[in-house]
Formats: sequence, C-alpha cells, structure tokens
Amino acid sequence: MIPHIHTLTGNLLWEQTLSFPTWAAGRTQRARSAAFQVGGKGINVAKMLGRLGAPVTALCFPGGATGAECEAWVRAQGIPCQAFPVAQATRLGLVVRSPNQPETTFLGPDVPIEEAAALACANYLDHCADGDVLAICGSVPGWSSGGCAMLRAAVDRWIERGPIVADTYGEPLRYLIERPLAWVKINRTEFDTLFDETERSEPVVNRLRLAAERWSPRAWIVTDGPRPVWFVEHGGAPASLTPPQVKEVSSTGSGDVLHGCLLHAVFHRQTTLPEALQQGLPYAAANTAHATVADFPLSGLPRFGSAEPGEETLR
Repeated sequence: MIPHIHTLTGNLLWEQTLSFPTWAAGRTQRARSAAFQVGGKGINVAKMLGRLGAPVTALCFPGGATGAECEAWVRAQGIPCQAFPVAQATRLGLVVRSPNQPETTFLGPDVPIEEAAALACANYLDHCADGDVLAICGSVPGWSSGGCAMLRAAVDRWIERGPIVADTYGEPLRYLIERPLAWVKINRTEFDTLFDETERSEPVVNRLRLAAERWSPRAWIVTDGPRPVWFVEHGGAPASLTPPQVKEVSSTGSGDVLHGCLLHAVFHRQTTLPEALQQGLPYAAANTAHATVADFPLSGLPRFGSAEPGEETLR
C-alpha cells in the first residue's frame, strides 16, 4: 500500500515577486511585472509530490487576510490542504528580481504557532493512518514553547507508527535529531550550525561521519546549491553527487523539489536513497533554471555533467 505523505509547514509565507530591469536601494522603483505565490517549504514539497502523482496533504497554519489568501491559493493549485488557523496574520515576503543582480528576498516576522492550532494539528496527526509519512519542513516558530507541547508529543507518538523526515533548522532541528528519523535533509548553512567553531573547520565528509555517530536519524543529506550533495546512511560511508549544472534563474525551492522527489522515490517507488538522489537531482536543477517553484516541465531534464537537457524522467 502506498503511504500518504503529510508535509508540515510551520511558517507559511504570503509572497510577492517583483521584477525590475534594474534596482538600487534608496529610491523609488517601478516593477515591470508582479506575481503572487505561497511560500513555505512544506507547500513546495507538497506541490512537487502532487506533480509526481503522489498522495499528499499539506498541513499549514494560516492567519488573517494574508493567511486566507494563502490557503485559497494552495487549494486553487490542486494541493490537498489541512489548515489550522492562528489569530496573527500570515507573514509577508517580497522577492526582488533583476536580470543582472542577485535575487533578493525580504521576509516579515515569523508567526508563532498558537496553542489551539498546535493542539488541532496534534489531533490530526494522531488520527493519520499507521505507516503514513510525516515531513516536517522549514522553521516552526514557537516549537519549544509550552503551547506547542502537544504538537511535539504527537510527533513523538508518530515515530512509533510511521516514518518522519525533516528539513528544518533551529529549535525543531535540535529536537528532531535526537529521534530516529528516516532522514534529515538540510542545507549546508544549517548543517554548519550543529557544530562548534572547531568542528566547522572540518570538511563536510568528516562532519557527516560525526553526525551519523552523534545523532539518531538513519540518514543525512546535505545540499549546497550547485555544489555536491553529500549524504550518509547509518553504518555506511559518506558519498556525494554533483547536481547537473544549469543557468540559474532562481534557486528558490530547489531543495524542496529535491525533497519531494526523494519522498516519492523512497516511500512510493521503494528505491534506495542513493538511487533517489540520482533521480531527484535533475528535477532540482530544472527548478533552478525556472522562475517559479515546481512549475518546470517534467521531461527533458538536465543531464549530469552537462548543462544541456536530457530525457530523464522520474516516472
């Protein structure tokens, strides 16, 4: 039986993208185009899983008018969604793009998960089927607070019934790495925060060995933009894969696209983790060469060792 995947986005984002011919701080700028999208790692992962035909539900915590607009957008995209409303309005985000300047993102303040919403989410998780997969994605404001105690307890109960994977940071990451997760997928910057200054000078391969020995997840995956992706499974040796090289349009969400591909490959197609990475990295590269998240064509993907398109498809 194919397990249902539930992606938990603890910090939803109402996001506007403005495109300029050029821009500079300190003066009025007029955009030549604008686009709205919903940000949040779990939303991106769910969108990619849906495009691959995987059964998925996106869990999120919308608030206020911005939250209502986010929830409506998610549903309009055809992403199954379970919302746990909060009182405070969903945070705002602004992405600024210009052809000859680095993409710049501005984020509003985080919105902590309130106790009532955390309890509602905990009840939802407790009623999911045994064997379902929970993907905890992005930051979870208020994770260590008393208001989120029931949510943390529900996550611990889930471990007895089904796999958990995580792509998070800060307090949730430090909590979850003490649990036997199926894997932690994390970017290089967040991976570095787990080590003291002396250890950070060590190469990633050495720190992957330390992570596998020191903490409980059964596998670690460390991404680093266009540079090699390092991974290790419990009892194995660290290894790496270099993603296909493409002309970058926007790197936003490429790690989430990869994560969606890994979930689909491992839990639905029963591949090994190295096979899943081999299959998923061309999708992440294709996303980097596209302006929006998980909207690229699923055929003609970039090939390893080349910037030219190939014929790889996950399915």
